[in-house]
Amino acid sequence: MSTDRPTVLLVEDEPAQREVLAYNLEAEGFRVVQASNGEEALVLVDEVSPDVIVLDWMMPHLSGIEVCRQLKTRPETREMPIIMLSARSEEVDRVRGLETGADDYVIKPYSVVELMARVRAQLRRSRPATVGVVLEWDNIRLDAETHRVYRADKVLKLGPTEFRLLTTFMEKPGRVFSREQLLDRVWGRDIYVDTRTVDVHIGRLRKALCVFGGDDPLRTVRGAGYALG
Repeated sequence: MSTDRPTVLLVEDEPAQREVLAYNLEAEGFRVVQASNGEEALVLVDEVSPDVIVLDWMMPHLSGIEVCRQLKTRPETREMPIIMLSARSEEVDRVRGLETGADDYVIKPYSVVELMARVRAQLRRSRPATVGVVLEWDNIRLDAETHRVYRADKVLKLGPTEFRLLTTFMEKPGRVFSREQLLDRVWGRDIYVDTRTVDVHIGRLRKALCVFGGDDPLRTVRGAGYALG
């Protein structure tokens, strides 16, 4: 299973509400990872590196606001979009949620349709290719909708795996991805693939990108992984 589908981490301690939300998110084409409390959410964030987090404010032990605060103070998770769900409709609570770093704030009871629209809006920022945006870096252009890649206006032939790898890099230029993160994003958590497979496909991607000449845009970071630029 490939993970072209964007990943939503859903953090909600009410099982019935969590199931309804998960069902609707999956129906919209998202890959959903569920957490029933704040501690579990923090562990899963490191494991799955979600594209969007839908986070309930009121949870026992570790509240959503505290989870949000912790994630927004860590450099590696600071950019992850967080949509806070709360029954607190007072303006002071909304302001507190946003000041803690939440990117959006949705008051319960909410319309599922509206929540889906807000998730997609956050995705445009975190994973633009999933909503059909054309990505450009240096002289490389990737059109997610037509599945075409150009370098200096010449069409490149990429296999599906190489295309997904390049998409991952072009959505976050300069960011170093470990082999494990690339496996999760490109191949999916549900299947076992050896980390050396990543190196093989990186080699193929490099070859495809440089078929008409030009410098290799991919950087190998010893002991860490790979990055674009």
